[in-house]
This record gives sequence, structure tokens and C-alpha cells, in this order.
Amino acid sequence: MACTTILVGKKASNDGSTMIARNDDGSFDEKKLIVVKPKDQPKKYKSKIAHLTVELPDNPLSYTASPSVDNKKGIWAACGINSENVAMTATETITSNARVQGADPLVVYSKKDPETGKEVIGGLGEEDFVTTVLPYIHSAREGVKRLGGMLEKYGTYENNGIAFSDNNEIWWLETIGGHHWIAAKVKDDEYVIMPNQFGLDHFDLKDALGKAENYMCSADLKEFIEKYDLDTNLSSEFNPRRIFGSHDDSDHVYNTPRGWYMGRYFSPSKYKWDGPDADFTPESDNIPWSMKADWKITVEDVKYILSSYYQGTPFNPYSKADLPTKGVYRPIGVNRTGVMAILQIRNNVPKEIAALEWICFGANPFNAVLPIYTNTDRIPDYLSKVTMDAKTDNFYWTSRLIGALADPCFGSCIQLIERYQHAMANASRKIVNESDEKMISSKNFSLIKDANIRLCKMAERESTKALTSVLAESSKHMKCGYSRADN
Repeated sequence: MACTTILVGKKASNDGSTMIARNDDGSFDEKKLIVVKPKDQPKKYKSKIAHLTVELPDNPLSYTASPSVDNKKGIWAACGINSENVAMTATETITSNARVQGADPLVVYSKKDPETGKEVIGGLGEEDFVTTVLPYIHSAREGVKRLGGMLEKYGTYENNGIAFSDNNEIWWLETIGGHHWIAAKVKDDEYVIMPNQFGLDHFDLKDALGKAENYMCSADLKEFIEKYDLDTNLSSEFNPRRIFGSHDDSDHVYNTPRGWYMGRYFSPSKYKWDGPDADFTPESDNIPWSMKADWKITVEDVKYILSSYYQGTPFNPYSKADLPTKGVYRPIGVNRTGVMAILQIRNNVPKEIAALEWICFGANPFNAVLPIYTNTDRIPDYLSKVTMDAKTDNFYWTSRLIGALADPCFGSCIQLIERYQHAMANASRKIVNESDEKMISSKNFSLIKDANIRLCKMAERESTKALTSVLAESSKHMKCGYSRADN
């Protein structure tokens, strides 16, 4: 999955919450939002891609998930928040290099190994991570430990980055080859950007192998690096990105430009991002993984940046100007996104209502984000009842239709889209504020169900209104239009 991730520490956000968010950029995957109850969680899990069977612990927690509607290729739960207010998003596909892959090959399923002729069971992957980890953890740190242990035991068939959060901490884990891994705690006052590359650019190996206060890793990582001469750093500083990552030409059009644009947006005064003497350009390999923003980051900021397409730069694919650089870089808000979720754990409300999952479907430049309280046993049909056929009675397909109609008529439709996004944002904030106050004053947190229903009804009204207006406008630009007055 070619995705984009942003992580926001509790002191970097406007309300003291932690936020982890990711665009799940599949291949126009049909997605939904559900709650998986303990009775529905499998005791024995078998992956469809790797044919791997995993025995799961007893007493799972309930959790939200955004699985694929068509499960022929597996669950692909994508992200969620469990009943202990621990969030997880998996995964951000990252890069590696031949030195790492040759030392610790990926564990890829093979029906018939060319050398032995036997079936080779694969390791864990994006299909499996959320389902096998999120229901069994009670903190972000515990999530790293559980997943790290599973990677060492089963291996993985792909290079991935996974985020965990609770109300206090955010942890980021990156896989290294088939069985190794590395993880770091996000600084409370910083944000992290991840555009499909190995991200970590600093690591304290002594802490990871000792007290593990801010870093963790597979137990033999130091020996692994030394045995295979992986350290390519000239100085004594440990830069994992230099050792384990890639620096390919393709990175400079597909990955690094997204990191550049996110840093340029959040930290314009910290570095120079434009011009001949810029500190970082769209093709820089050394854009920092973690930075301080120029302001306290909001949910709306996260939605905006994960919807972006290089607005205000010569790389904007929708620019009216005929520029040679237009559309040369892969946008953050891309057409094939299945789901984007901002997983927010708040510290300014009781724990019963602390977890909000802000969710949207389809191409982010044209959709709107909707908050849902996750401490519930049921998600309204507008989000959970999604079919493979396009219909307008759910948030997924309505969002996809709005985007597909608006994109070819960007100039005339973008104002309608902005009105829709603002209307949804304003109404969402209003309903959450009112619902918070009502539940806190009454101490009746079962009202979460009513709040979620109210949020979904609002989203259905606003989305239907937006679809109607965009359809009317895009119809005016059909090629088959004709009038006698045209002559």
C-alpha cells in the first residue's frame, strides 16, 4: 500500500490529544467502519496471502476496524481504536535496500519453493497486523512489544511502518528485512511525517537494548548490523534511514516530495523550503522524520495536509498555468485512497469518550472527514453497511462519487467541495462539543450511540447535498452538450 502517515504528539496538538493518521492508498478498495466484538474475534487466525496460521490469546478487547468489503484477499483492517483507548494504524509501506534484504530476506509465501519443491509459509503483513495485535494491547508501548515479538517469530513478507498511540505516548515501528525491527517514541512536542520511505533518521541503540525508555528494537539488531557490515554512516551518529532505507531515483518523484510538502506546511519558519538556497527540496533524502510545528496542530490541519496536492507550488496538477513541473510528483491526496482515519485519543474529557476516529473515504481532496466515538458496540449503517455496488445510502460510495464527478471539472467544482468540507467540519465540531457536554454532565456515556447516529445523519444530509450540487455542475461540462444558439 502506497500510503502517507502523520503522527502528532500530545504537546504538539491544540487540545493535548495524541493523533495518528494515515491515507490507506490501495487500489480503490471498498472500505467500511465496524466494531469487532470479542465474540467475533477469531481464536485461530489464518492469513490469505501468506497462508500463515496464528494462535491468538484469550480475552480480546473490542475494537474498531476498517476492513475491505470484499475479503477475498483478507481482512485488511487498516486501523482502529480498541476499548482501552489504544490506537493502531497499519501499515505505511516503506523502503529498504539489497544489503538488508540479502541479510534477512522477506518471508514470502511460495506454493512451491524452486529449490526444495516444498510449500513455504509466508510471514505477517498488512493484511494481518491490526487483527492480530490491536485486540490484545493496553498501551502503545505494549503494541510495539507484541508486534515486535511476532515479527521475530513469524517474519514479514513486506517492508512496513506501524503506528501505535494511547493518551500519553505515540510509538512508531519499522520493519527491517524479514525478522528485524526498530521502534521510537514520538516526542510529545513534535510531529512525524512518513511518505513511503524508511523514516527514522536518529536512534539510540544503547537505550533500545537497555532501559528502552524512548527506543526499542529486535534483540540482536546490533549484532545483525555488525555481521553484515550494514552501517554506512561516516560519523558515530546512528542514522537508521541511511543504513536500512533506500535513496532511489524513484523516491525523488514518489516519496520525498510528499515529506517536503508536509514539512513546508507545518514548519515554514524552521527551515527554508523554496528557492535555490533551500534547506530541503522535494528531492532531498534528508528531510527530518520528526519536527516542531509553527503552531499547535489540529484535526483540520491533519485532514488538510493528507488531502493536499501541492497547492501553492508549481507542482499542482490542477494548476491553470501550463508549467513543465505540473503533476511531476505523486500527490499526498491521491485518487485511489480507500480510507483515511485520524485516530485521536483526548486528554481533556473522561476516558469513556476520549477516543474519536475521524474517518473519510475516497480521494481526500474532494471528501469530508467525520468523527465517530469508538467506545461503542455498533457503528451506524451509513458507515458500516457498504456493498461492492455503488449506492448513495452510505458514506463510502457517496464520497467516491463526489470525487469522481468533481475531479474533471475541478475549476468549477472546487468551491462546492470547499463548502461541503467546511459544512461537515463545522457541524462535526458542534455535535461533538454538545455530545461531550451532555455525556459529561449526565455521566451517561451510553449516549455515545445517539451521538454517532446524529453525526451520521448530518453526514448523510451534507454529503447528499454536495453530490447533488457537484452532479449539477459537472453535467454542464459534458462533451455532448449542444444548443442551436451555440452556432
